Amino acid sequence: MKNTTSLTLPEVRWLDQGRLTAGLDRHHRLDLAAHARVHPPLPQPGRDDLLALAEAVALSGRGGAGFPFARKARAALATAERADASPVIVVNGAEGEPASAKDKMLLARVPHLVLDGACLAAAAFGAEEIVVGVAAGSPGEISVPAALAERELPCPARTLSLPERFLSGESGALIRGINGLPVKPAPRSARAADGAAGGVRRRATLLSNAETWAQLAVAARLGPDAYASVGAADEPGTILLTVNRPGADPLVVEVPTGTRLGPVLNACGLQPGAGVLVGGYHGAWLNSSDAVDAPLSRAGLLALGGTLGAGAIVALPDDTCPLGESAQVAAWMAAESSGQCGPCKRGLPEAAEALAMLAACAAEPAVLEDARRALGAAQAGGACSHPDGTARFLFTALDVFSDDVDAHLSGPGCGRPVRGVLPLPPAKGARLEVDWSRCAGHGLCAVLAPGLIRLGPHGYPTSATIPVAPWQEHDARRVVNQCPALAVRLQRRA
Repeated sequence: MKNTTSLTLPEVRWLDQGRLTAGLDRHHRLDLAAHARVHPPLPQPGRDDLLALAEAVALSGRGGAGFPFARKARAALATAERADASPVIVVNGAEGEPASAKDKMLLARVPHLVLDGACLAAAAFGAEEIVVGVAAGSPGEISVPAALAERELPCPARTLSLPERFLSGESGALIRGINGLPVKPAPRSARAADGAAGGVRRRATLLSNAETWAQLAVAARLGPDAYASVGAADEPGTILLTVNRPGADPLVVEVPTGTRLGPVLNACGLQPGAGVLVGGYHGAWLNSSDAVDAPLSRAGLLALGGTLGAGAIVALPDDTCPLGESAQVAAWMAAESSGQCGPCKRGLPEAAEALAMLAACAAEPAVLEDARRALGAAQAGGACSHPDGTARFLFTALDVFSDDVDAHLSGPGCGRPVRGVLPLPPAKGARLEVDWSRCAGHGLCAVLAPGLIRLGPHGYPTSATIPVAPWQEHDARRVVNQCPALAVRLQRRA
C-alpha cells in the first residue's frame, strides 16, 4: 500500500469554526492517533437514539438531493426487518463532479471521521457490511483502506474503486458497481432502501455521501443542542463547500449553514463577477447581485431559484464568455450520460449542440427555442437525475446571461474569449471530426446519427468536432463507414 504522507490533498479553510475540518491546521492527514487527539471519544448510541439524534439535528444528505437521513434510515430498517436480514451501509465517496472536491478531501484527510459515522450506523442497525465507494485514482483509494486497517470495525468493511465519471456518484450507479454490474444508473429508478429493488445484493441498503456520515459523527459527539449552536435554525450545523478559483486549485471551505455567499467569496479572494454557479453542474446560476447576499442553505438558495446541491461554487470572471463556458460543460455532460432514456439520448446532445452554435454566434432564434424545448423535455422524463440537473444548469445560464444571449444572437457576440474557468477533466474517449475540405453537404451523417450530428441551414454539420459518448459509438462508426465523401473520422483520446 502506498504511503499516505505522499498524497496530494485538497487545501481547506473554515469560517467561524471548523468541525469537519478540525485538526487540519496542524495535520496533513489525521491517522487514527491524530484523530483521537483531535476528536473526543465516540459515543455508541442504540438504534432509536441514533435515529432521534439525526431527526433532532435535521441531518440531510449532503450529496445533492438533501433527503432526510433519518427517514432514509427508517425505510432501510423497515425493509431489513421484513426480509429478516441485516442491512448494508454504503459510503458514497465517488465524487464525479469536476467542480467538487469536498468528499475527496474528507476521505483523504479525515477518513476516520467519515468511518465514525458509518460505524455508528453499522453498530446501531446491526449491519452486515460497510462499503466505501471511491473514485479510481483519487487519494481516497489509498487513504480509506489505510484507515480501515487501523481501527476496530463493527462488521466487515471494504473499499470499492469506481470509474471517475460524473454518473459514478449516482446512487443507483454506485450500487450497481458494488453488485458487479456496469457502473451506470439503473434503467428504472429504485431506492436502495427497498433492498430487492435496488440494494446491495438485494438487501436493504443505507447509502449516504461522505459528508453526511462525517456530520453524523460530529452530531453524536456534540449532541443536538451543541450541534445546533451554529448555523440556520431549520438547517443547523456547518456545510462543506468547494470554491473553485481560476488558475489555482480549489479550496474546500467549512461554513455555518446560512452564511452569506459574499463573505465566503471574499475570504477566498474572489468577486461575484458575471455570475456565480452554486451547486455544481447539476446546480444553478445566480446573478452577481443576488449571489452576494445569498444564504448558503437549501431553503435560502431555493428561495432564489438556486440549489445547494453538492456545494460546488464557481464565480465566473468578467473576462470570459459565459455562453462558451456553459457550452463546454453542456457538451461534457451530454457525453457523460449513460444514454438509457430519451432525455439523455436526444435532449442533452441537442441542447449542447444548440448552445455551442449560440456561443459561436451561428444560431438563429429558432435554434435557441429548440434547445429550450429539449431542456424542458429533459426535466420531465429522465430515468435518473442527470438530465434534470443538467437542464437546470443550462436554463439558469440562459436566464442569468440573457444579455450575452442577445449579443450572440444579434451580432458578433460578447467579444470575450472562453478561458476555461469552469473546471472539466482532460478530454478522453472518442470524437467525430469533420474534414471541411471533403464534406459535400450530403446530410447522410445526420440521418445515421441524429443524436450526434445536427445540420445547419445550408446542410452542413454545425460542428467540426463532436464528442462521442460510449453508447453513441455504434452510430459514430456508421457515419464514418457510410459517409459518401469520406469526410468524417472517429478519433480516440487517451
